[in-house]
Amino acid sequence: MSNEPGTTTRPTDRPEPLPTNGRPDLSGRTFVVTGGNGGIGLGMAEGIAQAGGSVSVWGRNDDKNAAAVGALSRIAAESRTDPVFTSHVCDVSDEAQVRECMDRTVSEHGRLDGLFANAGRGGTGTPFLELSLDEWRAVMAVNLDGVFLTLREAARVLVEQGSGGSLVAVSSTSAVHGAAGNEAYGTAKTGVNGLVRALAVGLARHRIRVNSLLPGWTITDLASGGYENDVFRTATVKRTPVRRWADPSEFRAVGAFLADPSQTYHTGQEICVDGGYTVF
Repeated sequence: MSNEPGTTTRPTDRPEPLPTNGRPDLSGRTFVVTGGNGGIGLGMAEGIAQAGGSVSVWGRNDDKNAAAVGALSRIAAESRTDPVFTSHVCDVSDEAQVRECMDRTVSEHGRLDGLFANAGRGGTGTPFLELSLDEWRAVMAVNLDGVFLTLREAARVLVEQGSGGSLVAVSSTSAVHGAAGNEAYGTAKTGVNGLVRALAVGLARHRIRVNSLLPGWTITDLASGGYENDVFRTATVKRTPVRRWADPSEFRAVGAFLADPSQTYHTGQEICVDGGYTVF
């Protein structure tokens, strides 16, 4: 193999590309989606289900978890796929619960191919000069510590399996622009992006891809207060080039894309799905 100027070499250890037929094929693969019982998390889980992938939904509300499993089952039936859907009640800020849910998920599904660390909470709304350390830590516990714990446990399984995989952390456009009045939230989401970049480098040798998703304004329970505020909604819509908020179902395609095992060269990236909000 020549290394002379003007010649190119091809690495001998690159994986063979997987056939896609124009769409991801997640058949026989299992993914955890934390906070997957509603909003953006459910949207991504639906995209995985449409592509034939199995999903374990982790959320703190058992009834919402069950409803999400039902919705995923209906989508799989419409797509004529045959995946398996399970759910577990889990507080991602609790290390013992995260470990237990991971063990149970792998036991139920027999394997793990990726995890979407989507569970999160909003800020407290307390002005910065009055923000207490307890309030700060409460936001960090879910939005940063919870991402760390779930990604770590998933990475341990994927490394042990030796079959590669995909890890995704849901960040926010608040990690790009100044989140005045929501400092704890914006700081946690900025930290998520740093963690993703570090893991993308550290886990690449295990063929584990690590990326972050930065959603824009989306109609979810978490953001309902802003959406229902006419002044706030009007201001955000005016700043968004597509002139509207997103529907959670619009995250189906990006969920399937990030889970897609054929994307062997895509890692360490921040995918912004925000209707152009951060560039306007």
